[in-house]
Amino acid sequence: MSSTRIDLTPSQALATGTRMPIPSARGQVSELLIALLSGSDANPAAFTAAARSAAGEHDGTSIVFDDDAQLSLTLLYELHLQGLAGVPDEWEWNLDLLAGRAALESSFEAAVRSIVASRNLEAQPLDAGDVVSQLWAMTAPSTGPSMSKFMATDASAEQFEEVLIHRSLNQLRESDVHTLGIPRLAGAPKAALVEVQADEYGGGRLERMHSTLFANTMRELGLSDRYAHYLDVVPAVTLASLNVLSLFGFHRRLLGALIGHLCAVETTSSLPSKNYSAGLRRLGFSSRATLFYDEHVEADSVHEQIAVRDLAGKLAEQDPTMGSDILFGAASCLAFDDLLAEHITGCWDRGETSLRSSPR
Repeated sequence: MSSTRIDLTPSQALATGTRMPIPSARGQVSELLIALLSGSDANPAAFTAAARSAAGEHDGTSIVFDDDAQLSLTLLYELHLQGLAGVPDEWEWNLDLLAGRAALESSFEAAVRSIVASRNLEAQPLDAGDVVSQLWAMTAPSTGPSMSKFMATDASAEQFEEVLIHRSLNQLRESDVHTLGIPRLAGAPKAALVEVQADEYGGGRLERMHSTLFANTMRELGLSDRYAHYLDVVPAVTLASLNVLSLFGFHRRLLGALIGHLCAVETTSSLPSKNYSAGLRRLGFSSRATLFYDEHVEADSVHEQIAVRDLAGKLAEQDPTMGSDILFGAASCLAFDDLLAEHITGCWDRGETSLRSSPR
């Protein structure tokens, strides 16, 4: 762990505990949901019916790029996390909302599995050792061009701002959804996940929490560090990458996928973090801006061994039926990282912003 000292500011302390703000609707489903959560006289059953209808209209992977569906899922999942600003916690277990969420989830999960299958990312494990070896193979660094290499050598400060905005919804709550796996594990896998998560939460020190370090980076680039501040400007594919993790985290049946997702995060973070840090230094930013990435260069080189061998490998030994789900979760993480990177770089190649609107 780096020994660089970071002093908390009042806004930083607030950013760690704020609820998600209520965003603007992006269609009929999210409009009905937001009306309900905002205290109007809207009928919960109408939301359920609209969600079911919208889910039924999707085929293939179209729901992944549907702003209305992805925003609705994001808000429904957030009811179980930090909550929504001004929304009573009683909505968390409202049966109509849960029914609508289930309909959207069914279509979304089918799309996730279709995307993974189309990219030939998922393999079939033979035994626990095979799970470990295939995880290493799936997440091995590529020698080709990548967004992180571009960020190191060519990206502008404005492009860095866009990437941070896309990543902020996840990074400012970093590790919370993966942590949901702890009570569902036992023995060596549980100990391994606790070890990884303890580092993510700064060993119990607020100023060392990775979400705190990411907030520092955002402020250094002139961005808001408030949780979900940029919810309205990120596109559906950004929300979908967030919702994949939530889907895995909120369903016990997808525990293996949750663990595989974590493995992919840890095994693909170190080298890109080095590139991001180099890019920020190239642009003249100080260590306050780079510390989040510097920390991940060091920490994730250790975490990847724990996650793959002690967490995923031991879990597959305990329950061999978990192997396929572990690899599916890792493949999903890789696929949605690629989708988001393709969206961002595609927009930049066309001379366009990758955001829905200006964040300013």
